[in-house]
Amino acid sequence: MRVLIVEDNQDLAAAMIERLSVEGHAVDLETDGGEAEALLRHASFDLVILDINLPSKSGYDVLRAMRVRGDRTPVLVLTARSEIEDRVIGLDVGADDFMVKPFDFRELSARCRALLRRRSGEASNIFVHGPFAFDRAARRASFDGADLELRSREIQVLELFLGNLDRVLTKEQVADGIYSFEETPSLNAVEQILTRLRRKLQGTPLNIRTIRGLGYIASVRDV
Repeated sequence: MRVLIVEDNQDLAAAMIERLSVEGHAVDLETDGGEAEALLRHASFDLVILDINLPSKSGYDVLRAMRVRGDRTPVLVLTARSEIEDRVIGLDVGADDFMVKPFDFRELSARCRALLRRRSGEASNIFVHGPFAFDRAARRASFDGADLELRSREIQVLELFLGNLDRVLTKEQVADGIYSFEETPSLNAVEQILTRLRRKLQGTPLNIRTIRGLGYIASVRDV
């Protein structure tokens, strides 16, 4: 999924980027509150990890502006302060979750997965339909108990479609969901990933169809 980290501590930001990238997420970074707010006005993300003490504009101000304009993107707030009042303010402004620094990166990953599940309406890390299963935490898809042996990009695309079942996604939306700003994807690369993924999904309940002139749509069926 596409994640924006807003954090001015370069060492902490680098560690979070490394952790989430290894787990298969496309991660972008902003270090300034005002620049983050400007970015969020025209770019879409699946999750925002937002520090409170930022240059130019506080994380609370960034979050408040998001909610005022109707942006419902899940936001995980980070702060070095553990006072209850700070948490109350963050939650009242519109935060979905809260973590106090320093934190365990395993817990950060788990909280990110929980927020992404919540956004897609899933209660569990594991999506199951008949003999097909996808474990978001393990980054593993299987059919009849056999690993489908998906590459990292294929897993990203699979997770994107499972979070948008029965919804048409354009090729550009797929690219936006799996690549960060620092990467230079081509739409041909997206086509190649989808071709490989659909080949590996043949015979499973998950079907990704091309809608001519519009994009792609994923649906599940009984097999």
